Amino acid sequence: MDKHRCGWCLGDPLYEAYHDQEWGVPVKDDATLFEFLILETFQAGLSWITVLRKRDNFREAFDHFDYKKIAKYGQDKIDELLDNPGIIRNKLKVHATVSNAKAFMDIQKEFGSFSDYIWGFVDGKPVKNSLENYKMAPATTPLSDTISKDLKKRGFKFVGSTVIYAHMQATGMVNDHETACFRYHEV
Repeated sequence: MDKHRCGWCLGDPLYEAYHDQEWGVPVKDDATLFEFLILETFQAGLSWITVLRKRDNFREAFDHFDYKKIAKYGQDKIDELLDNPGIIRNKLKVHATVSNAKAFMDIQKEFGSFSDYIWGFVDGKPVKNSLENYKMAPATTPLSDTISKDLKKRGFKFVGSTVIYAHMQATGMVNDHETACFRYHEV
């Protein structure tokens, strides 16, 4: 018998694998948190499956999301990214990625790690929601509003509340798996 999955991922093997293996799993590793933050930034205004299909291209183009390298990108590298058909070529988002890498490292200096900073908003434990249907999940919450405002104050760009809530879902800060989904109790 097939496992019950959240309705949003059904029908696409890439989506299902992402759902089964990554989405909603608590992430405390700074490098992975940065990758998800950048991917969510590029997803703004697009579908997540579009980003997932280009994820390997993003990894290659952005030095495997090495924020220390990205923070040093100059105009030549930015131009190279904007000419790369394998990624989403949005000038503002590419520039935001460079400035966000710098801001990310500033947070690390202040808090010891980005993980300590971001997980501090939920006292280090995932918020466990009880959604019967994925369509009941909010796009934003007061908490995502708070985190978004704080990140913007710290110099981040493209981190609106919707992007931040999606980041919280992806990195397991909030469990929005449907209650009947096999992953709900696993994560």
